[in-house]
Amino acid sequence: MRLWLAPLDGITNFQFRNCLCRHVGGIDNFITPFLPVQEKSKLNVRKWKDLWPRNNACRPTTPQLMGNNPAHFLDTLNELHQEYGYTSFNWNIGCPVDQVVRRTRGCGVMPHPDIVESVVRAVTEQTPYHFSLKMRLGLHDKSESLQILDKMQDYPLEYIVIHPRLGEQLYEGVPDLDAFQECLNHTAHRVVYSGDVWTVGDYERLQERFPSVQDWMLGRPILCNPFLAEEIKEMDTGDVKERFLRYYQHYADELLETRKEKSTLFILKELWHYYASFAGIDASELKTLLRINDFSPFFALSLEYLR
Repeated sequence: MRLWLAPLDGITNFQFRNCLCRHVGGIDNFITPFLPVQEKSKLNVRKWKDLWPRNNACRPTTPQLMGNNPAHFLDTLNELHQEYGYTSFNWNIGCPVDQVVRRTRGCGVMPHPDIVESVVRAVTEQTPYHFSLKMRLGLHDKSESLQILDKMQDYPLEYIVIHPRLGEQLYEGVPDLDAFQECLNHTAHRVVYSGDVWTVGDYERLQERFPSVQDWMLGRPILCNPFLAEEIKEMDTGDVKERFLRYYQHYADELLETRKEKSTLFILKELWHYYASFAGIDASELKTLLRINDFSPFFALSLEYLR
């Protein structure tokens, strides 16, 4: 059984991943938030600080990319390998954000299985790299994932991450587990399950229903409870409240080393929508915290909530 950290755009940056590695155990694989593939003349991967090897203490870490042009994928993968030595890459065809989908990227690619095949064919036939997909059931219909999986049968993908919701659902509703089983029936590739593993009980129920799945991706649940992976693996979590406080303080310090207080405040406010459940504060207390627009008083009150 392997546990993965899901890529969450704007949240699971290298500072977040490094702090998680330092303070929390149980996570075996890390995928970075997506970056856009580009043609060689426009590429400057040295600007992609999130992929700098010296910024990534977590291993293994896999860059996630987004796009739909086979030539741009080849240029970008080759550049990342040459500059940083990466040999494994993940393609995001599951992002449901409207401005991404409208550009036929992310989940917007899923109604076009020929585009998916053209990219996968180019990468697997013209490079030596490991390549994988992160997808949903489809944008509008679950048949989209089945068509893609059928086309992928003859390609040596490293694995396929499947989130059992449609793109048009965003994160609403419940995962369609029957549709996920259909996906399993349509592929011989290694499948990583992603979606709503909020508790140890959730994991145990899903593992019992899908015994062939050995890889489980944790995204938003890790934000609510950073120690979930340890709990699933039955590790000794110790005093989680004290450990979380050290983790939180370290993460804020890491952010402040590379960002201004205003930017750090924005990131921490976003995370407190998840941290509130761990801290045990109610909606009124969270609202009070989020109304604060200066870093120092915000951080002081947030520490008070955690103690």
